[in-house]
Amino acid sequence: QVQLVESGGGLVQAGGSLRLSCAASGRTFSSFGMGWFRQAPGKEREFVAAISWSGGARYYADTVKGRFTISRDNTKKTGYLQMNILKPEDTAVYYCAATYNYALVGSPRREADFGFWGQGTQVTVSS
Repeated sequence: QVQLVESGGGLVQAGGSLRLSCAASGRTFSSFGMGWFRQAPGKEREFVAAISWSGGARYYADTVKGRFTISRDNTKKTGYLQMNILKPEDTAVYYCAATYNYALVGSPRREADFGFWGQGTQVTVSS
């Protein structure tokens, strides 16, 4: 198993940047693929980005492509989501998730594809 704790959320103006971190503990972090999801008020949780155990595979939701960058540092057992050119519609609780599918075979994007979750961190983008 792996435990995940997000940090780095906050309030930012439109056009600004934030970097979220996801600190992992427990089983070897490099044994897991990692993803980020978000949930806005009144909406379902949605996929944002994912990265394979080595970082060799990365993919994004169309809504964030070109603005967000997912990365990881296995030596620090930490994953990251760099968010640039933030928009008010990016406002949500952001969740870090992990999957045993460490190579992200099939490019998983569903909540059910990720078995481990953090508690979430709030990101608010003001207009």
